[in-house]
Amino acid sequence: MQDPDFWNRRERATSVSQEAARLRQEIEELEELEREVRDVASVVREIQEEDCASLSNDVQNQLRRIEEKVFSLETRIFLSGEHDALPAIVALHAGAGGVDAMDWTQMLVRMYVRFCERQGWRSEVLDESRGQEAGIKRFVMRVEGPYAYGYLKAEAGVHRLVRISPFDAEKMRHTSFALVEVVPELEETEVDIKENDIRIDTFLASGHGGQSVNTTYSAVRIVHLPTGITVVCQNERSQTQNKERAFKILKSKLHRYYQARQEEERKMLRGEFSEAAWGNHIRSYVLHPYQLVKDNRTGVERSDVEAVLDGDIQPFIEAYLRKKEDSPL
Repeated sequence: MQDPDFWNRRERATSVSQEAARLRQEIEELEELEREVRDVASVVREIQEEDCASLSNDVQNQLRRIEEKVFSLETRIFLSGEHDALPAIVALHAGAGGVDAMDWTQMLVRMYVRFCERQGWRSEVLDESRGQEAGIKRFVMRVEGPYAYGYLKAEAGVHRLVRISPFDAEKMRHTSFALVEVVPELEETEVDIKENDIRIDTFLASGHGGQSVNTTYSAVRIVHLPTGITVVCQNERSQTQNKERAFKILKSKLHRYYQARQEEERKMLRGEFSEAAWGNHIRSYVLHPYQLVKDNRTGVERSDVEAVLDGDIQPFIEAYLRKKEDSPL
């Protein structure tokens, strides 16, 4: 960073600066934890010298806080993937369940936005398509923060909700689904997009509820014809900016698509292939007749559903990262 030519390549320089800031923050967290451990160790020694029967509540609480910090920092050991430190592109799509599924998608959007706020991350809406009656049909956001993709990749998959539908006059129990996609925002990628393989459409950008917020065709939709992957971006004011952002997301999605195909081929060779269908949900959120959130991959359960839907999903993510690390190749 001290190189006089460092800022000649602005995009790369910004990335390096962010990486330096992330490393400084990690060092500061470790040094703070070290100070806390020394302080509590000193107090414990004094208690032992005075031959006290038990530790005070304050010391016990401090020890619990230290254990939580150690556990959280330890989890970062598992974030050593090639793209884990990069920003994430998170897309949510309403699935089976009609208006209930769109309402469920909106609930998940709120959950992830609140989770990002808890982490101190910055989230930016890239695209949003609302349902006519209620909820959200499609939502795309960019999340920037330390290990954003590394953590959020644990949320990719189908999420299932069971509840009494607020849209059913007979108050019947309904099951609805939403799909969460997570890809890293790649700075450079080996994916080659041929001009004949894409279709670019432009249209008027729209705000919440479909109200026009723009009188120019600034919104951009790019369709990759061989795969059918579609990216829409309308958050930026100019068509050029939306096009650049859409291409960046498309490259990231294609990179993930080709990775997934290779992984499926490896699973087929190992005899482990299973179809990715709606029934293969990763997590269930049951609001009726009882309250429980259960992750099918790790077995982690939480009965405080309101806290989970308010963004407290760190335990599910940490359990997934640890289980994935322990899984045999």
